Amino acid sequence: MRVTRYGFLLLDNFSLIALGTAVDPLRIANMLIERKVYEYQLIGASDEYVCSSDGIRVMPDTSMAEAGKFDAVFVVGPNPIPRKGIGAVLDWLRLHARSGTALGGLDTGSYFLARAGLLNGYRCTIHWEDQDVLLEQFPKLTVSNRLYEVDRDRYTCSGGVAPLDLMIHLLGMPPGSHSLAARVLELLVAERRSHEQRQVTSLRQYIGAEHAKLDEALQVMESNVEETLSVAEIASFLEVSQRQLERWFQERLGKTPAQAYLEIRLLRARQLLYRTAKSLEEVCARTGFTSLTHFATRYKAQFHISPMADRRRYQKAL
Repeated sequence: MRVTRYGFLLLDNFSLIALGTAVDPLRIANMLIERKVYEYQLIGASDEYVCSSDGIRVMPDTSMAEAGKFDAVFVVGPNPIPRKGIGAVLDWLRLHARSGTALGGLDTGSYFLARAGLLNGYRCTIHWEDQDVLLEQFPKLTVSNRLYEVDRDRYTCSGGVAPLDLMIHLLGMPPGSHSLAARVLELLVAERRSHEQRQVTSLRQYIGAEHAKLDEALQVMESNVEETLSVAEIASFLEVSQRQLERWFQERLGKTPAQAYLEIRLLRARQLLYRTAKSLEEVCARTGFTSLTHFATRYKAQFHISPMADRRRYQKAL
């Protein structure tokens, strides 16, 4: 087997869980093969410690200036995403792209590839909280809600443990194999998830596969935030009675469908306020509210703070 070299670029406030779930499958693969088929290095902007988002400091193996050649380089993205002071990182990524290196983004890493102009014409994904940021700044990108995307020499994934799913996919490709990927998963006590699987957001994370129809109802709500539907329309789409739908929501979530729908819209509004520079009027319109006064009243009732004060508080904490 030929040796494949992976580089992981650590940015300040990088996701430690994203790094761990990407690197450990490579370590286990080497252990199973009984030789180092996958080499990996941690790369920093300099040769100093890089602090993760949970405060744990990691010493990189090399710096951007001294890093050698890789088969693929992954940007381990930070949270929150910085807007300034990333020019050197973008230039470094462009340099590797010109040399034919495959490029990937873990968690928010896709944002940096997009800023460098390296995702144009590619399918990509990013953590669901940052999809609006990506599409707001790069409206021509093809951004999916999948756990990960592999499009030619671009490898992107969402946050949390999704890097594990991406790496398992890559381990199934030469010099690896599907059997190797399966054995790695077995040792990690994990299950294979297809790249077709979508990220679970907002209220749906509390339901899982426990109630398929309720999960479908929440999907319909999340897909119709700007132009809202009536509860009767949702029930009709699911081919159930409105009374049955209301019973499911009350039994499983302790709230009515209308209350759950409102919460989904308000959570999306908060996400837009936090992650984008959209005006209050635009946030209001994008989440199905026709009146700013009504929107502000509902928002304050939900989060105990006004929309603009909430945005200022979030920005001050960055």
